[in-house]
Amino acid sequence: MAGFVSHFTNRLDAKGRVSIPAPFRAVLARDGFEGLYCIASPHCAAVDAGGNELLSEIQTRLDAFAKLSPDHDALAVALFGASETPKIDGDGRIMISDMVREHTGITDQVTFAGLGYKFQIWEPEKFREHRAEAQKRALAMLSGQVAPTPLPGEPA
Repeated sequence: MAGFVSHFTNRLDAKGRVSIPAPFRAVLARDGFEGLYCIASPHCAAVDAGGNELLSEIQTRLDAFAKLSPDHDALAVALFGASETPKIDGDGRIMISDMVREHTGITDQVTFAGLGYKFQIWEPEKFREHRAEAQKRALAMLSGQVAPTPLPGEPA
Protein backbone atom coordinates (compact mmCIF):
# COMPACT_ATOMS: atom_id res chain seq x y z
CA MET A 1 0.00 0.00 0.00
CA ALA A 2 1.38 3.40 -1.01
CA GLY A 3 -0.37 5.45 1.66
CA PHE A 4 0.04 9.23 1.63
CA VAL A 5 2.92 10.20 -0.66
CA SER A 6 4.19 13.40 -2.30
CA HIS A 7 3.20 16.95 -1.45
CA PHE A 8 0.69 19.42 -2.87
CA THR A 9 -0.02 23.11 -2.31
CA ASN A 10 -3.57 24.43 -2.67
CA ARG A 11 -5.13 27.84 -2.12
CA LEU A 12 -7.89 28.49 0.41
CA ASP A 13 -11.16 29.72 -1.05
CA ALA A 14 -13.03 32.83 0.16
CA LYS A 15 -14.82 30.77 2.85
CA GLY A 16 -11.57 29.35 4.32
CA ARG A 17 -11.90 25.92 2.72
CA VAL A 18 -9.19 23.99 0.92
CA SER A 19 -9.34 20.94 -1.31
CA ILE A 20 -7.59 17.87 0.02
CA PRO A 21 -5.48 16.48 -2.85
CA ALA A 22 -7.31 13.74 -4.76
CA PRO A 23 -4.60 11.10 -4.09
CA PHE A 24 -4.94 11.75 -0.34
CA ARG A 25 -8.75 11.50 -0.54
CA ALA A 26 -8.32 8.15 -2.32
CA VAL A 27 -6.14 6.85 0.54
CA LEU A 28 -8.73 8.01 3.10
CA ALA A 29 -11.49 6.29 1.11
CA ARG A 30 -9.52 2.99 1.03
CA ASP A 31 -8.89 3.39 4.77
CA GLY A 32 -12.66 3.63 5.38
CA PHE A 33 -12.47 6.65 7.70
CA GLU A 34 -15.40 9.05 7.43
CA GLY A 35 -14.01 12.57 7.39
CA LEU A 36 -10.54 13.37 8.66
CA TYR A 37 -8.71 13.13 11.99
CA CYS A 38 -6.45 16.12 12.80
CA ILE A 39 -4.09 16.88 15.71
CA ALA A 40 -1.47 19.57 16.20
CA SER A 41 1.90 17.90 15.70
CA PRO A 42 3.95 17.82 18.90
CA HIS A 43 7.13 17.89 16.78
CA CYS A 44 6.67 20.80 14.38
CA ALA A 45 4.42 23.63 13.19
CA ALA A 46 2.16 21.26 11.24
CA VAL A 47 -1.08 19.40 11.81
CA ASP A 48 -1.01 15.60 11.56
CA ALA A 49 -3.99 14.27 9.62
CA GLY A 50 -5.28 10.91 8.52
CA GLY A 51 -7.77 8.19 9.18
CA ASN A 52 -7.88 4.78 10.80
CA GLU A 53 -4.18 4.04 10.34
CA LEU A 54 -3.19 7.23 12.19
CA LEU A 55 -5.70 6.49 14.96
CA SER A 56 -4.37 2.93 15.24
CA GLU A 57 -0.81 4.23 15.64
CA ILE A 58 -1.93 6.62 18.39
CA GLN A 59 -3.82 3.82 20.15
CA THR A 60 -0.77 1.54 19.95
CA ARG A 61 1.31 4.23 21.65
CA LEU A 62 -1.34 4.74 24.34
CA ASP A 63 -1.58 0.99 24.98
CA ALA A 64 2.04 1.07 26.20
CA PHE A 65 0.86 3.00 29.30
CA ALA A 66 -1.41 1.82 32.12
CA LYS A 67 -4.89 3.30 31.80
CA LEU A 68 -5.72 5.98 34.38
CA SER A 69 -2.01 6.67 34.85
CA PRO A 70 -0.76 10.27 34.55
CA ASP A 71 1.37 9.37 31.51
CA HIS A 72 -1.54 7.68 29.70
CA ASP A 73 -3.89 10.54 30.48
CA ALA A 74 -1.39 13.22 29.40
CA LEU A 75 -0.79 11.47 26.09
CA ALA A 76 -4.51 10.86 25.57
CA VAL A 77 -5.32 14.54 26.19
CA ALA A 78 -2.54 15.66 23.84
CA LEU A 79 -3.50 13.25 21.06
CA PHE A 80 -7.25 12.78 21.43
CA GLY A 81 -8.47 15.64 23.60
CA ALA A 82 -6.90 18.33 21.43
CA SER A 83 -7.96 16.77 18.13
CA GLU A 84 -10.49 17.77 15.51
CA THR A 85 -12.47 15.73 13.02
CA PRO A 86 -13.41 18.06 10.17
CA LYS A 87 -15.85 16.75 7.60
CA ILE A 88 -14.86 16.52 3.97
CA ASP A 89 -17.54 18.09 1.78
CA GLY A 90 -18.78 16.70 -1.54
CA ASP A 91 -16.07 18.61 -3.42
CA GLY A 92 -13.25 17.16 -1.27
CA ARG A 93 -12.73 20.31 0.80
CA ILE A 94 -12.28 20.91 4.52
CA MET A 95 -12.63 24.10 6.50
CA ILE A 96 -9.30 25.29 7.92
CA SER A 97 -10.10 25.76 11.61
CA ASP A 98 -8.69 28.27 14.07
CA MET A 99 -6.64 25.48 15.70
CA VAL A 100 -5.00 24.66 12.38
CA ARG A 101 -4.38 28.33 11.56
CA GLU A 102 -2.91 29.08 14.99
CA HIS A 103 -0.62 26.04 15.06
CA THR A 104 0.61 26.31 11.47
CA GLY A 105 0.43 30.00 10.56
CA ILE A 106 -1.65 29.22 7.46
CA THR A 107 -3.16 32.28 5.81
CA ASP A 108 -4.02 31.77 2.12
CA GLN A 109 -2.28 28.56 0.99
CA VAL A 110 -1.89 25.06 2.43
CA THR A 111 0.76 22.44 1.73
CA PHE A 112 -0.22 18.81 2.23
CA ALA A 113 2.78 16.52 2.77
CA GLY A 114 2.47 12.73 2.72
CA LEU A 115 4.20 10.67 5.41
CA GLY A 116 2.88 7.22 4.52
CA TYR A 117 0.42 6.41 7.31
CA LYS A 118 -0.54 10.08 7.77
CA PHE A 119 -0.14 13.42 6.08
CA GLN A 120 0.69 16.84 7.44
CA ILE A 121 -0.92 20.20 6.84
CA TRP A 122 1.61 23.05 6.59
CA GLU A 123 1.98 26.73 5.81
CA PRO A 124 3.95 26.44 2.52
CA GLU A 125 7.09 28.40 3.48
CA LYS A 126 7.37 26.59 6.83
CA PHE A 127 7.07 23.29 4.94
CA ARG A 128 9.91 24.26 2.58
CA GLU A 129 12.12 25.07 5.57
CA HIS A 130 11.15 21.86 7.39
CA ARG A 131 11.68 19.75 4.26
CA ALA A 132 15.20 21.16 3.80
CA GLU A 133 16.08 20.31 7.42
CA ALA A 134 14.46 16.87 7.14
CA GLN A 135 16.48 16.11 4.02
CA LYS A 136 19.72 17.09 5.78
CA ARG A 137 18.82 14.91 8.77
CA ALA A 138 17.81 11.98 6.56
CA LEU A 139 21.10 12.14 4.66
CA ALA A 140 23.03 12.26 7.95
CA MET A 141 21.10 9.25 9.29
CA LEU A 142 21.63 7.29 6.06
CA SER A 143 25.35 7.97 6.15
CA GLY A 144 25.54 6.97 9.85
CA GLN A 145 26.49 10.46 11.06
CA VAL A 146 23.34 10.85 13.20
CA ALA A 147 21.51 8.16 15.14
CA PRO A 148 17.73 8.10 14.75
CA THR A 149 15.81 9.69 17.63
CA PRO A 150 14.45 6.93 19.91
CA LEU A 151 10.72 6.73 20.50
CA PRO A 152 9.40 7.66 23.96
CA GLY A 153 10.02 4.78 26.34
CA GLU A 154 12.80 3.29 24.19
CA PRO A 155 16.40 3.28 25.43
CA ALA A 156 18.56 6.01 23.89
